[in-house]
Amino acid sequence: MRPDSTPIRLGVLGCADIAARRVLPAVAATPGIRVAAVGSRSRGKAEQLADRFGAAPVQGYQRVLDRDDVDAVYVPLPTGLHAEWIDRALRAGKHVLAEKPLTTSPSDTAALVDLARSRGLALVENFMFVHHGQHEHVRGLLDRGAIGRLRAFSAAFAIPPRPADDIRYRPELGGGALFDVGGYPTRAALHFLGTDLHVAGAALRHDTATGVDVGGAVLLRRGDGVVAQLTFGMEHGYASRYELWGAEGRITVDHAFTPPASHRPVVRVHRQDHEERITLAADDQCTNSIAAFLRAVRGADEHDPQHTLAQARLIAAARRAAGPDEPA
Repeated sequence: MRPDSTPIRLGVLGCADIAARRVLPAVAATPGIRVAAVGSRSRGKAEQLADRFGAAPVQGYQRVLDRDDVDAVYVPLPTGLHAEWIDRALRAGKHVLAEKPLTTSPSDTAALVDLARSRGLALVENFMFVHHGQHEHVRGLLDRGAIGRLRAFSAAFAIPPRPADDIRYRPELGGGALFDVGGYPTRAALHFLGTDLHVAGAALRHDTATGVDVGGAVLLRRGDGVVAQLTFGMEHGYASRYELWGAEGRITVDHAFTPPASHRPVVRVHRQDHEERITLAADDQCTNSIAAFLRAVRGADEHDPQHTLAQARLIAAARRAAGPDEPA
């Protein structure tokens, strides 16, 4: 492991929009880590993105993994390519930060978690929203009994249709609403309810033209009877929210999953006779996520993969529960 005073050198596998727009600027703004190399199948794309961050452009993903000046890699590739390239990165001795979902298979996810553990490497699934301060504030309200004993949870994340060539519409690359936008309410349920969750039912709406699911809903049940209703899609008006419903009131949060760094969250506590609005300070979940990954690499925080493993299990179970394709 590199000394704490020496920056972690990050290699990037792919020039996805999320890398250029959010993640690499956050890396550049975080002390202790820097972009060392950017790899792409296209030399021109690698050069264009690498130049922005003073990094080396590399043609080909494996060449990034072969570099001695790369300690860790960020994987924003299409989901269907994750398992192969995360495996290659770990076997090359690199720590890994991968965009969600980690893979499209619970068995692949478990195998990669085991591989990372056996080699003493950090493997982190990049759900950035869990690092936003608003959710810890909500957890504090729950712990203080602000709405009494929790009875139910609901969450929704949906986006308007994407351009026809978007990778979300390509089943061979792990496309579809459940893997993409459906992951957010699922992870939110795990964040607040824990991993003792099981799929009680699910429905998916499929598009016959593309072969992917474009929306759906999942019902989860915790061992103590608390239920979670999750809704998601990519043919909808934008929505990004969750609600915790207790015996004495409700907590609601809007702009829950992808707030800009300048956004000041408003947490609402609804009780029978009044509503309390709590406005919080702006927070940057992207830079927080990079800082958390850096701590995992340094060994300052031991990254616990239980939510990643549970996420993969629940997504797979939801797909099974939904049964045969329901065409749009």
